Amino acid sequence: MSGLPSFRAVMLMVIAVLAVTAAAGGIVVIMGDGLVRTVQEPVRRQTTPRQQQPAPRLDQLVPTAEPVKEFGKGGPGVTATPPRVLAIAAASVPKQTRFALGALKHVQKVIVVDAGAVKVSGTALNLLAVDPADFRSWTPQPVADQPAVWSALARGELVADAGSMRKFGMILGAMYQVDGGPRLRVAASATLGLTGVDGLVSAELGKSLGFAPGVAVLLHGKAGTISEAGVRKLLGKGSQVVVLDVAHRTPKQQKTPKQQQKPQTTVNVGRPGSYLELYKAAATRCPGLSWTVLAAIGQVESSHGRNNGPSSAGALGPMQFMPATWKHYGVDGDGDGKRDIWSPYDAVPGAANYLCANGAGRGGEKLRKAIWFYNHSWDYVNKVMGIAQAYARTYA
Repeated sequence: MSGLPSFRAVMLMVIAVLAVTAAAGGIVVIMGDGLVRTVQEPVRRQTTPRQQQPAPRLDQLVPTAEPVKEFGKGGPGVTATPPRVLAIAAASVPKQTRFALGALKHVQKVIVVDAGAVKVSGTALNLLAVDPADFRSWTPQPVADQPAVWSALARGELVADAGSMRKFGMILGAMYQVDGGPRLRVAASATLGLTGVDGLVSAELGKSLGFAPGVAVLLHGKAGTISEAGVRKLLGKGSQVVVLDVAHRTPKQQKTPKQQQKPQTTVNVGRPGSYLELYKAAATRCPGLSWTVLAAIGQVESSHGRNNGPSSAGALGPMQFMPATWKHYGVDGDGDGKRDIWSPYDAVPGAANYLCANGAGRGGEKLRKAIWFYNHSWDYVNKVMGIAQAYARTYA
């Protein structure tokens, strides 16, 4: 036994090794299974002032970034010719029937588009698949005048009806998984004025989703004059006809106060209006990841964009990404064609993407390890989880 070093000597040697490792800035990591990548980043320690900043109300804190540059700005104006009647035929409408519909009394314009229904988590959405250039004039003037709506369609994203957004609790900017299909980003919401229609997608996307070609008919003319019976007769059995200008067909003395009010057209494009909505939308990129974790990281890293760095370690933006990590995991979250490390609309979904790549969506210990990869500190993990629990209680 005398030939073995004493316990005190062994401890002194361990302390000496750790001191040398720390001085060199190294990190000793013992990895479990499931994490197949490492990020060579220093621990980003938050300063005392940042830790002492009170957390603001997420639903009142508005993210800031440069305006989205959209296609079509400054182009020629579009005169809205809103549909007065919407019909869904049992099969594709033949060319001869289209001519007959156009010849109906008081009909000034006719358009035929594809239509179909998709399910998102079991919830059915009725969609029209349209060509942005052809369909633009068939929407209310404020919608027709908003280039971002039509840019979103051209990019293969979803423009949802504002009423359906409220009805189904959808979030602007969120990604939604179509049952048996692709993931769709809600890039804009607008008052479409199309009863029974939950949103618009591009004609190209509609084909890939298997929509029925040429079954939806919209007719424009002087309000209250197009014959519903005439449309139904031409389209035949099995067709559904919806009068969209019902307010103009009701005698004034019989109109309810609600019918007498002119409906307000709303258009919301591209970006969530608060950090709360932004975190919720970004979390949809990683099924199983709670938005509260993203919000907690946003609070610890920058107090939700109030301290964007650069940090002493070189981390940048509201989610404090190292540039090398951003290069691999950054995303264009708002569809403006850029992956901007400084923009919360890109950085927050980028953080969701990075966490998801490390297994955060699986929860439990996988989530804790994914947060550790975000900043190599178990104290950091515990702090994030604690703040996330507080957010869950506050915004339950």
